[in-house]
Amino acid sequence: MEKLYQVLNKQVANFSVLFTKLHHFHWYVNGPQFYQLHAKFEEFYDEVNELYDAFAERILMIGGAPVSNLKGYLAITSLKEASGTERPEEMVRHILDDFKLIATELKEVLKISQDLGDEVTADLIIQTLSSFEKHIWMLSFTLK
Repeated sequence: MEKLYQVLNKQVANFSVLFTKLHHFHWYVNGPQFYQLHAKFEEFYDEVNELYDAFAERILMIGGAPVSNLKGYLAITSLKEASGTERPEEMVRHILDDFKLIATELKEVLKISQDLGDEVTADLIIQTLSSFEKHIWMLSFTLK
């Protein structure tokens, strides 16, 4: 079970960093696609905020302790923070890369949870993967 706590906690950290990055991009996006990207980044951070909470609460439900501070998040996240100099297309690329990385890691979480017979956690992961794979597809087509 300890391994499941670790991989879930990594996703809590990832969601925290992604939430902050999405806010940064939402605030600083500019150019011809401002309205579309501004709204899309808000949509993404609202979803990520829900996932952040759901994953942390799931850890608590199965007997673990979610990481809950910035120092802890930054120590275990797979993501990089925004640099503050990204152009709109780079913002989209960074978010796409983050969704891809998280989706890859979620597949590991899914395997671990299924191996433990934890189908509730597996269901949370599958729902998240389904959403992220759609985002990956849409963002990929945005960059074409």
